[in-house]
Amino acid sequence: MNYASLKTNIEDICETSFTDDQLAMFTQQAEEKLLQTVDIPALRKVDDGPVANTNKLYTLPSDYLYTYSIAIINNGTYTYLLNKDVNFLREAYPINTSAHYGIPKFYAEYSDTQIELVPTPNSNYELEHVYGAYPPSIVTASTSWLGDNASAALLNGALIEAIRFQKGEPDVIANYEKLYLQAVTLLMELSNGKLRRDAYRSGQTRIPVNRGN
Repeated sequence: MNYASLKTNIEDICETSFTDDQLAMFTQQAEEKLLQTVDIPALRKVDDGPVANTNKLYTLPSDYLYTYSIAIINNGTYTYLLNKDVNFLREAYPINTSAHYGIPKFYAEYSDTQIELVPTPNSNYELEHVYGAYPPSIVTASTSWLGDNASAALLNGALIEAIRFQKGEPDVIANYEKLYLQAVTLLMELSNGKLRRDAYRSGQTRIPVNRGN
């Protein structure tokens, strides 16, 4: 389903003409809710690059949504870091001097744009960050992964927002919430590999990971 079809469906079902801004708002609210609810392997990316000696802060990609995994690569050996709270990092590594540097073992979200690695790197390493990415909205791109692969969830999610905007009857909203949850459940099963089979590992979906910029 492309954006033109989505807008037509929203207006036909609601039997109302909305402004472009209103339709965009309903759609983007539904997109955001879906992306924050379901881990979609097809929307993961890889951001890899150098981690400089003594620099413990890694800057997140601009389309960052969540972290799937972080690994430090040292002479071909991958060390996967454990996700911890920032307070844990402070307690576990209270002294940040060269004597306490090493190969990072833990990470935490330092801010909206950075992740902190501890211990502080004692050398130059390569970092591989597999993350969930915000895809371009169907509103601006006309088509999207959600529109092509999760159209029922996207449409019903947008309808919930539109009917709430209209101050619709609670039973009508509840009906679309039920349809939305059914569509989200199917999307979750697809994302977990339950609806497809893999030649190497039964039940595990093999989806290529897109490399970042």
